[in-house]
Amino acid sequence: MLKKLGLSAAAMMAALPALAQTATDATAPVVEAVVEAAAPVMDKGDVSWMMTSTALVLFMTIPGLALFYGGLVRSKNMLSVLMQTTLIACLVMVLWVIYGYSVTFGGGTSPYWGGFGKLFLAGVTPDSMAATFSAGYVIPEYLFIAFQMTFAAITPGLIIGAFAERVKFTAVLAFSALWVTFVYFPVAHMVWDVSGLIFVMGAIDFAGGTVVHINAGIAALVGCLVIGKRVGYGKENMAPHSMVMTMIGASMLWVGWFGFNVGSNLEANGGATLAMINTFLATAAATLAWSLLEGIQRGKASMLGAASGMVTGLVAITPACGTVGPMGALALGVLAVLACYFFVTVVKNKLKYDDSLDVFGIHGVGGIVGAILTGVFSAGSLGGVKGDDYSIAAQTWIQIEAVAITVVWSAVISFIIYKLIDMTIGLRVDADTERQGLDLASHGEAAYHG
Repeated sequence: MLKKLGLSAAAMMAALPALAQTATDATAPVVEAVVEAAAPVMDKGDVSWMMTSTALVLFMTIPGLALFYGGLVRSKNMLSVLMQTTLIACLVMVLWVIYGYSVTFGGGTSPYWGGFGKLFLAGVTPDSMAATFSAGYVIPEYLFIAFQMTFAAITPGLIIGAFAERVKFTAVLAFSALWVTFVYFPVAHMVWDVSGLIFVMGAIDFAGGTVVHINAGIAALVGCLVIGKRVGYGKENMAPHSMVMTMIGASMLWVGWFGFNVGSNLEANGGATLAMINTFLATAAATLAWSLLEGIQRGKASMLGAASGMVTGLVAITPACGTVGPMGALALGVLAVLACYFFVTVVKNKLKYDDSLDVFGIHGVGGIVGAILTGVFSAGSLGGVKGDDYSIAAQTWIQIEAVAITVVWSAVISFIIYKLIDMTIGLRVDADTERQGLDLASHGEAAYHG
């Protein structure tokens, strides 16, 4: 989302009535005509679509991500994943309206955070508006807040897949609260706010390649390294307990992702349709590519592989969906799979780190590939929307710089947060609890009976 143009335009419009009040009777009709002509437009079609998009992003999280991850773990940990995903989302929604929105989009001029001007949503009313990409068109600020809230809610939920089946429930919630505060909110400000460091650099991130996927993927890698492997990793069978659940969850993610990507256009227009077709095509190409690679290497294409390819395509197209053309989306999906498949099947096994559900291998690596190649495929000569003065080399370098800043910020601060929690409440459950399963040990329930 290049988005997030801030609320300055809406604020300027709001000041126009005051100008009219100071006019003399003779000039009042003229000024009022100017005010009427310049009044921002709130299109009900845009508002309806953005409300729908906001609900679709929630649908990605619960039930989509919850079922996707839940099916990938062993049955004794199914409920723990559902609980973690659900409670993280609810926790972050509350933190977002208390201070998250303010420190992300609060109107400050710092390149790193938005300030405290919007704490507790101060000054926001049903009549306050947020700017869109089209001059003179606005959406209600509450709607912009809710849409951004769903992005914040899903991102820490992605991270838990890296250390699933072995971390305390309280530690997961504490980590999520600290992580969104010191990692997600600042990075979102840097990328999407008009005063943000990465925004000012000119990086393209239409819907969250850096903010969501690289950010979460790097934190996931750091987490699985700090926390360590599951008991019995590499010796015991840790296959997914329900590929049916995983397929249902992956499908929900794909449907919900249209809210994620297409909603990031903030308006229901031609730009939204470009993001929509790109979200179809990159995902379809990536799913086919992963299944083809598996078929060549293993002789059989698996449902796990198809679901992995599906998510890889969705991740890779996220930063690019509003600026690349349909053929670029196809290429991006295939190229991302080549990188992610290599990391998941070769690099992870060689380095022997236990990224339980391949969060880094898919979200981290796929996000990095997608973010960098956005600089390539956005070019008009390759079917993108950028004009003749666009430089592939210059933009790609900016994309690399944006990726590097995100990687370093997420890695360093995530490491500090993990260590802080480990020194206080502790990260891991004990070995006996881990063998029993987190469903009964942490929640006193079982996903299945009999």
